Amino acid sequence: MTKPLSGRCVLVTGATGSIGRAIARQLSQDGARVVLHYARSGDAARTLASELGEAIAIQADLSTPDGPTALWQEAEAKMGRLDALVNNAGQLTASSVEDALNDWHRVWASDIQLNLIAAADLCRAAIGHFRSHGGGRIVNIASRAGQGGYRAEAMSYGATKAALINLTQSIARGFGPDNIQAVAIAPGWVRTAMSDAYVAQHGAAAALAGIPVGRMAEADEIAELVGFVLRPSQVSLSAAVLDVNGASQMR
Repeated sequence: MTKPLSGRCVLVTGATGSIGRAIARQLSQDGARVVLHYARSGDAARTLASELGEAIAIQADLSTPDGPTALWQEAEAKMGRLDALVNNAGQLTASSVEDALNDWHRVWASDIQLNLIAAADLCRAAIGHFRSHGGGRIVNIASRAGQGGYRAEAMSYGATKAALINLTQSIARGFGPDNIQAVAIAPGWVRTAMSDAYVAQHGAAAALAGIPVGRMAEADEIAELVGFVLRPSQVSLSAAVLDVNGASQMR
């Protein structure tokens, strides 16, 4: 029986984090060849590539202006045609309006570069490639934080994720005629090392407050959704923002 992503090649950024690993495993299970991006965790990326079989690991620093485009170019050179991009890499950096202005600017610049500009540069490279190869698919991992106001200590994170959603929908509208589809996935709390650290500091009740289903999402839930979105049949999902937040936020 043919797997739904057989013959497809997908670049996944931030592939060594909890969500990135789950996405890579799901895509491989669905038949895709996977390009695993990593920034610093080279051993973890190579181990994952070995586990998956039809996968390669590529290092790139997305916090630099040239890093995202260099990543795409290397992936293209090594794999030939790429069929999809999953922008999963991101960060949340705490800040306060009471911080020194230089510190405030540093946090905002860092979050904007990694969460938005790097994703935009990769989308730019992907669009050019897809137009030359008959189409392609982009999945941007956004956040519940981008769907409304967010915590005062993480406004830069919320703002960049909101912009990422808008970017996704602009791509879907602007490049649909080129057979390019773009979808955003907006998780709430997902069980990761970051959420575990929050629970350790603030307690489980604080993390789960306001989540009617009573638990965080699992990384595998996000991964399964990415795999579904990338199926060739799912053309009409383009421009969708898929909420995965346990009914904690509704639009």
